Amino acid sequence: MSEVIGRGAEAVLKKEEFMDGYCVVKERLKKGYRVEELDEKLRKERTKEESKLLSEARRVGVSTPQVYERQENVIKVEFLDGDKVRDLVPEYSEEEREKLAEEIGTCIAKLHNRGIVHGDLTTSNMIVKDGELYFIDFGLGYFSKSVEDKAVDLYLLWEVLDSTHPDYRDELWEGITESYKETCDSSEQVMRRVDNIAKRGRYVSDR
Repeated sequence: MSEVIGRGAEAVLKKEEFMDGYCVVKERLKKGYRVEELDEKLRKERTKEESKLLSEARRVGVSTPQVYERQENVIKVEFLDGDKVRDLVPEYSEEEREKLAEEIGTCIAKLHNRGIVHGDLTTSNMIVKDGELYFIDFGLGYFSKSVEDKAVDLYLLWEVLDSTHPDYRDELWEGITESYKETCDSSEQVMRRVDNIAKRGRYVSDR
């Protein structure tokens, strides 16, 4: 059995039977506008990088889908039969949201301490399964120790909260940033840069 469960600009996701359960097969799509040799090289490199990011995130204590196989432009990972944080936020009590926000902030800090930038921190890329928080889809992620890169990672999450969860934005952001500050080694510099990015964004939008 093979079922398409997601399709984006970069890849197609399929749910397939695997051993006694299911897995997610992510195949990076060929880009006709790129030179064929370059396209092949980029897809291989990004697939390899995503596999490394998922494994390294698990090593530093952030739950991610287990990587089963990697071949050329295809990566096969554990299928998580859980709930997206996007859907849980409005259903949770204030206490549950507070706990969730703290977990999210701690996980992001652990990634950043290791020099992992997720690249797409949305509440759709976070799943709760059996009470455990997982981060998924590191397809836009990369390794970086840059304060700017970490700040952009966080600021994009702020924008997601603002657009997707406006009623809970402030309480979630407060919980996320407070736990981030407690865990991230460079939190002071990162949060200052987040503020600068926000100011730059407001300046551009006001022009």
